[in-house]
Amino acid sequence: MTSQDSSSSSADDHNIPGVLSDCGQYAYCAICAVALHQLFQDDKSFSEQCLNRVLEHIAPPDQVRCSSVSADRLQIFRAIRALSEGHGCLTADAFLDSLRNEDVLHGNLQPLADELVTTALKSGVYDARWRVFIKRVAWLLCLNWERVEQFEQGIVCMLKETEGMSSAARKLREETEERLRRDRGRKVRRYLLIGLAAVGGGTLIGLTGGLAAPLVAAGAGAVLGGGSAAILGSAAGIAVIGSMFGVAGAGLGGYKMQKRVGAIEEFEFDTLTEGSDLHITIAVSGWLPQENPDFRVAWQTLRNSHEQYTVKWESKYLSQLGQAIEYIMSFAVSVAAQQALQFTILGGLLAAIAWPSTLVSVASVIDNPWSVALKRAENAGRMLADVLLSRRQGHRPVTLIGFSVGARLIFSCLQEMAKRSQCEGIVEDVILLGAPVTGSIAEWSSLSKVIAGKVVNGFCRTDWFLKFVYRTTSVQMNVAGLRPVRWEDRRMWNIDLTEVISGHLDYGKKMDAILHVVGLRTSYGGGIAPSTPTSRSRLGLLTGPSDSVDSGLAASPSPRADTASPELSSTSDEQQHDDGTHTTQP
Repeated sequence: MTSQDSSSSSADDHNIPGVLSDCGQYAYCAICAVALHQLFQDDKSFSEQCLNRVLEHIAPPDQVRCSSVSADRLQIFRAIRALSEGHGCLTADAFLDSLRNEDVLHGNLQPLADELVTTALKSGVYDARWRVFIKRVAWLLCLNWERVEQFEQGIVCMLKETEGMSSAARKLREETEERLRRDRGRKVRRYLLIGLAAVGGGTLIGLTGGLAAPLVAAGAGAVLGGGSAAILGSAAGIAVIGSMFGVAGAGLGGYKMQKRVGAIEEFEFDTLTEGSDLHITIAVSGWLPQENPDFRVAWQTLRNSHEQYTVKWESKYLSQLGQAIEYIMSFAVSVAAQQALQFTILGGLLAAIAWPSTLVSVASVIDNPWSVALKRAENAGRMLADVLLSRRQGHRPVTLIGFSVGARLIFSCLQEMAKRSQCEGIVEDVILLGAPVTGSIAEWSSLSKVIAGKVVNGFCRTDWFLKFVYRTTSVQMNVAGLRPVRWEDRRMWNIDLTEVISGHLDYGKKMDAILHVVGLRTSYGGGIAPSTPTSRSRLGLLTGPSDSVDSGLAASPSPRADTASPELSSTSDEQQHDDGTHTTQP
């Protein structure tokens, strides 16, 4: 066997970081520490817990706790912890070169990110913060994030295969127990039990707990490789199934409000895409169009994950709102034509000192359904918070996306979750489009412990409809759907959609183009996969809502100055506005 074959075998049969040289192990842990510092300065507890899990991958737990470790090893651990706290070199270039020179890796760093995924899943919980952390490490390692997602899908396939084994085992157990109840002979009963234990080469061990024991090594190894299969091929690994994918396997697809709760008459989930994934996406519509009152219409091209749902809520009221919006928009166009505004309908109405009296005279057409929808969105948002906190979706990261009143529902959900305990690690990313919510920094900053990754505020400066419905209040001067939110945090991203849409109604009609701009994949190929080499060179460095280093997702230290952050990828260019904020534009 050649040295190359030997190193490859070692890499397959053990955890990858554990077979690196001392220099490689330090570089690997240092990059993880840098990523944690960039992301979770405001969550020291998770940062420390995550770093300990990484260190335990290369050393026994007692050494990680520094209770049994050599002086040299102790010094290395202290240096790594110092990096996670922001001390020392916080760029990844030097560490990256060390890893690329590792013989066991042969220049391929992808297994390091894959190994982090299996490490995150060992407890049966895929924390959203872990996924954001893995995404940042993959970016620092200059890896293709789509490749990591393919690895996640491989794990899903393996777990589903194991679930089938467990189901067959449970069925066999039930049949056997029924036979035993009918048979009163102890000797026959004993022989049956012995035979049962031998079936399948030991795969039915532990049937009394309702679980099939280890995975078939060959099958698991083919999907994940030896080291990864060893981690998930234990009884604890099999228990991941029930924990990961939701209550009794039904997840969100099986959820439906059984009775009226408060002011809410309808709240359930409808499947957008059939499939299973280690992360899910929930889309929320803000109204229903008259021509096709289906909650799935606006999201039919969304492909952010293999498992996607839309919230089906208050259909009657959202249909009324859709009719009112379409009427007020068409009426406004006729008013503009009658008054011969010298600008377009958008420019004319936005530039007007006072709203045209004829438009105000029919305001009641929209005011009532709008206010009703907002109130019900707040109540439905609290219900969504209950669903997510109860882990109905399983222990997987969730991405939330909504437009108009649907964005209001999501914002209400996040506010409610922020008030509860154990709200961390559930929500990965949030995309709010044309959100009729406040732009108050205090309100948005309270969401920091709920959102692990990014929160996108997609706004349109020419959305005169949103301005019109807030015409009688001072709130309109600070509506998130009209302007950037000045929350200086690495999570906050403001995306100006003014050149993509012309008004509020377009959020439902031009969703595919909007999804492309905010960096989400669509069935038409929209969006750019995060962390790919191509996207790095094309996008340039994207910054957040201000010049502050800590303000934007990509503003934290990066491996090189011309690369884009993994948390947002779109074909947007940065632009500075008169109000001093930075946004991205298509």
